[in-house]
Amino acid sequence: MSDHSSFLTRSIRGLAIVVLGLFTFSSLRAQNASAPTASEDPAVIDQAWQKAGSKYDSARAALLKDVDSANAQGPFRADWESLQKFEAPDWYRDAKFGIFIHWGVYSVPAFGNEWYPRNMYQEGTPEFKHHIATYGPQDKFGYKDFVPRFKAERYDPAAWAELFKKAGAKYVVPVAEHHDGFAMYDSGVSDWTAAKMGPHRDLIGDLAKAVRAAGLHFGVSSHRVEHNFFLGVGRTFPSDINDPEYAAFYGPAHNWLNNKWGTPLDGDFTYVSQAWANDWLARSTELVEKYHPDIVYFDWWIG
Repeated sequence: MSDHSSFLTRSIRGLAIVVLGLFTFSSLRAQNASAPTASEDPAVIDQAWQKAGSKYDSARAALLKDVDSANAQGPFRADWESLQKFEAPDWYRDAKFGIFIHWGVYSVPAFGNEWYPRNMYQEGTPEFKHHIATYGPQDKFGYKDFVPRFKAERYDPAAWAELFKKAGAKYVVPVAEHHDGFAMYDSGVSDWTAAKMGPHRDLIGDLAKAVRAAGLHFGVSSHRVEHNFFLGVGRTFPSDINDPEYAAFYGPAHNWLNNKWGTPLDGDFTYVSQAWANDWLARSTELVEKYHPDIVYFDWWIG
C-alpha cells in the first residue's frame, strides 16, 4: 500500500471515529436532557426557567413599571374594600349571551380536551396512551412538536364574528393564553407565540378587529397562571419537559401540591416564585395595553 493510500485510509478511519463520537455525544446529551427532574429543588428548576426567558427581562420590567404608574393613579387599591366599589357597565348587565373560545395548539392532536398538554405526560391517562401510539414517546415527540403543525390556515375571524352576531352574542372572549403556555397573540415577552411560530399571525389581534367591526364587545381570557405547574407531570419520567432548552415554553413545570379536596386557593401549596408572579402580571398588562379588552377573565386564581 502506498503512503498516499495509507494516509487516506487513516484519514477515513479518523473521520469515522469523530462522526461516531459526535453521534454518541448527541445521543447521550438527548438522553440526559430528558432524564426525570421531579426530585430537583423547585428553586433550581425555577432558575432554569428564568434564565431561559431572560432576554425579555427589560420588556417585562417596562410593563411592570406601567402597572406601578397605573396603581398610583387609581381609581382602585389592591384590596377588597376598594374593589367592591366597582360597578359593571350597563352593556355587560344587559348582555345575556356571549361566546367563550378555547382554541390553541392542543387542537392539533384534537384528542380529549384542552388539557391534552398535561394529560399526554400523565401516565395511565387515555391521552398518554394515545400520544405514544400515534406520535411516539414523549422524549422523542413532545407537545412543542405540535406547534409547527398548528397553522390556522382556514382561520377567518370576520366569518367568526358574523356567525357570533347572528347567534345573538353581545361579546366574544377568546383564550389569549391557555395553561400550555403558547400565546395566541403577538407577545413581546415570549418567543412561543402564534405571531412568531405556527400560524405566524396575531390570532387574538385579528379577532379583536373583526369582533369590534361587527359591533360586538371584545374580551380576553388568561389561563397563564396554571402554567406554573401544568406540565410538571412530565418531570416524573423521560420527556422533553425536563430539557432546559425548552424551559421558556414549558415553564417551571413545578409539582402541583394541593390538598386532597382539590380546592384551589386556600389549599394550594405549589411553589410560586416572585419571578413567576411578575411574569404573569407583565403578560396580563400586555394584553390590556395591546388589545384594550372590555372584559378580562382569569382562570384559576390570581390571589
